[in-house]
Amino acid sequence: MSFFFKPINVAYATQIVHWRYNAPYDVYNSVSNPSEIEKAIQSYLDPQNGYYCLIDAHDELVAFCCFGEDAQVPGGDYTNTALDIGLGVRPGLTGQGQGQRYIADVVNFAQSTFHSTIFRVTVAAFNERALRAWKKAGFQQIQTFPARADGRLFIILIKHTS
Repeated sequence: MSFFFKPINVAYATQIVHWRYNAPYDVYNSVSNPSEIEKAIQSYLDPQNGYYCLIDAHDELVAFCCFGEDAQVPGGDYTNTALDIGLGVRPGLTGQGQGQRYIADVVNFAQSTFHSTIFRVTVAAFNERALRAWKKAGFQQIQTFPARADGRLFIILIKHTS
């Protein structure tokens, strides 16, 4: 693995809620209103949500991931058993062709930590960069659906490993 994984803490969660993505990726901003910051931090810190941070060799937070229900988007069909993965990369590091590094490390970490062999990811349909990266990593599209919250289209991809 090229990154170190650490359970999320208050300092990392605080950094993440202040990350700002440019449109159209601003849908990934943790909060849209400053009054939501504390609630978002508490959500990241909730152990049930399974958040971890990806730290580089310079001890910098470069991305975060989560495993389980918090990686799902209401409206999708999650009835089949799989470990759901969510991944967010620091805004200044996106679009640089490094998606494979993040995905490979997250999947390897998930395999060794959760002993799963079936992984699922849900990506906004407009996010062609992310879709290309996940597909290149061996994930296959199985469903497109509108999110319950706003009707935005999302795509579910799945990967089986041995």
